[in-house]
Amino acid sequence: MSKIDFQNVHTMVGADATLEGKISLEGGLIIYGKIYGDVETKGPVRIASTAEVVGNIVASDIHIGGIVKGNISVNDRIVLGDHSIVNGDMVYRRLYIEEGAKFSGRCDITGD
Repeated sequence: MSKIDFQNVHTMVGADATLEGKISLEGGLIIYGKIYGDVETKGPVRIASTAEVVGNIVASDIHIGGIVKGNISVNDRIVLGDHSIVNGDMVYRRLYIEEGAKFSGRCDITGD
């Protein structure tokens, strides 16, 4: 499995931060804290093991290590890390699930 490129991600939500409301960006996002609202970006999203997102996520790719309560839609791949918890539907081109990940919802593969 090739890794998602987080080299040029310029936006981060710190571990002690809690944000409420919709977040829209052009680039990638790394989340260590909590977001209560939808996240929409053209770049990749990384949700750390300390993070929680309650809302829908639209991105190019996503790597989840924490908690997501909402639907996820990506252009390419979703990676569910070994401590991830996802409650919501997922739309993707490729899906990788590590042992220990927890998922409740529906999966749909997007077309070419």
